[in-house]
Amino acid sequence: MGPSSSHTMGPEKAARIFKSENEDAERFKALIYGSLAKTGKGHMTDKAIIRALSPVPTEIEFVPHADFTLPHPNTVDFIAYKDGRQTTSMRALSIGGGDIVIEGREEMLAPDVYPENSFAEISKICKANHIRLSDYVEQCEGKQIWDFLNGIWEAMKRSVNEGISVTGILEGGLQVERKAQLLYNQRHIDESPETRENRIVSAYAFAVSEQNAAAGAIVTAPTCGASGVMPAALLYMQQKKQVPDEKVLRALAVGGLIGNLVKQNASISGAQCGCQGEVGTACSMASAALADMSDMGIDQIEYAAEVALEHHLGLTCDPINGLVQIPCIERNAVGAMRAINALSLANFLSNTRKISFDLVVQTMYETGLDMSSRYRETAEGGLAKLYKIDS
Repeated sequence: MGPSSSHTMGPEKAARIFKSENEDAERFKALIYGSLAKTGKGHMTDKAIIRALSPVPTEIEFVPHADFTLPHPNTVDFIAYKDGRQTTSMRALSIGGGDIVIEGREEMLAPDVYPENSFAEISKICKANHIRLSDYVEQCEGKQIWDFLNGIWEAMKRSVNEGISVTGILEGGLQVERKAQLLYNQRHIDESPETRENRIVSAYAFAVSEQNAAAGAIVTAPTCGASGVMPAALLYMQQKKQVPDEKVLRALAVGGLIGNLVKQNASISGAQCGCQGEVGTACSMASAALADMSDMGIDQIEYAAEVALEHHLGLTCDPINGLVQIPCIERNAVGAMRAINALSLANFLSNTRKISFDLVVQTMYETGLDMSSRYRETAEGGLAKLYKIDS
């Protein structure tokens, strides 16, 4: 459920864990720090935590400027009380994509599924064994991965269809109108194939992103805020080329592998790396998936993923009012179209590339760390600073 994997899903997951460990608590308190505090209202962080801890009374305190060094921009402290005194506490870090880390419980972290830590290593293994990237995923994950990805694909398609069927104004105060249905139905009388492609891909991306903004069910790919890119690009190309679902699942496996590498070696958190880590990663995932769907080789897939991420470097995360609406919804549509553009370049130019995917991932992470916090999901800079609701 949207609107944010790091600001809604993660804190809610942590709250549920804390509640399960303190069933006798008479009340709770949550101290929300950093980026979580600065955009918490718009991302519904407080509502998610209160919902998870219900029916126990819960006090929420936003602390945008902590008097200590945060271990992560998305940090939250939970405190339990009984008989008028504090009984226990827990600190959780929402690291992106809905995943959390609980301080002092590193043993709870899931073990690495993939033994290789870079695209270069994975590529070398695949080439030596004459297998595709999706085969490597199956070897690491097991055959059950295909049932899982089938559920993912069905959820993606459902979010597109649901988003296209709804109209109205999104909640939050910006008076943002849902546009997916308009884009999908507003065919020009002499529309060219290129114009239709842009319109339909955008309609699909808007549909999912609007569902996310309305706290609907979507697939984090890799995050809620970037959830429209993958389904828009893949569904359009499936319909255009009449690709069977089995082949789409293979493409999803490759896209997921790319997202996993970014998350492992950099970050998919807007609070750490800006939107280059969210929509940039989503575009990279979609480009790689499309390349696999088009039966391209490993080098071409890498080039597609690299081009997509490289040209999102420096992309800021500046959501107006902390809502996942402006510029987030439009940005998903642009990311989906850019994924198709990267696919086209990879078809022609992969043998001329100078930059590896691994290098771009490292560059993206360092760029994110160098970026001012105003542009990392704090709603303190960029559009979030300059846009006035009454303008």
